[in-house]
Amino acid sequence: MNEQQKRKISTFMSLVLRHKPQEIGLQLDENGWISVPEFLDKMNSKGNNLDFESLEEIVDTNDKKRFAFNDEKTKIRARQGHSVTIDLALQEIVPPEILFHGTVEKFISEIKSKGLLKMSRQHVHLSKDKETAIKVGSRRGNPIILIVDCAKMHQDGFKFYQSENDVWLTNTVPSNYIQF
Repeated sequence: MNEQQKRKISTFMSLVLRHKPQEIGLQLDENGWISVPEFLDKMNSKGNNLDFESLEEIVDTNDKKRFAFNDEKTKIRARQGHSVTIDLALQEIVPPEILFHGTVEKFISEIKSKGLLKMSRQHVHLSKDKETAIKVGSRRGNPIILIVDCAKMHQDGFKFYQSENDVWLTNTVPSNYIQF
């Protein structure tokens, strides 16, 4: 499987495991898991040529580590970024003093007035380093990096979670905690 094929399948996996499982007839469990045999069957019914070894390669080599198997590799799910309601069973954790968020110019005025909102997702996503935030912001144009005062947010009662692939998650970031 070449890189272009992996990227195409990975993008489709993100769609069905995070946003539209019904697109291929999936029913995720309450924690977002689906059995690997059912997932492969449903993916292949939509024209993907995917076997377990190829799926494992996509999961292992995805640049953002978006997907995870359970310990037995009998189930698969997206690690975060869902717009469908699931419980990732994440534990609250104390965040670093600051985290970063990558965005673009067209969203700045709204962020200044409303803060960072989760929109259709379950959480706002933050990164521990500028490089990751730059990558995220670059997907939509010239990136602008925001610095979030997580120490103050946490002190003020906001909850933070960290996914297995080091994405920091919170419900909202009011603009007074953001350095523009």
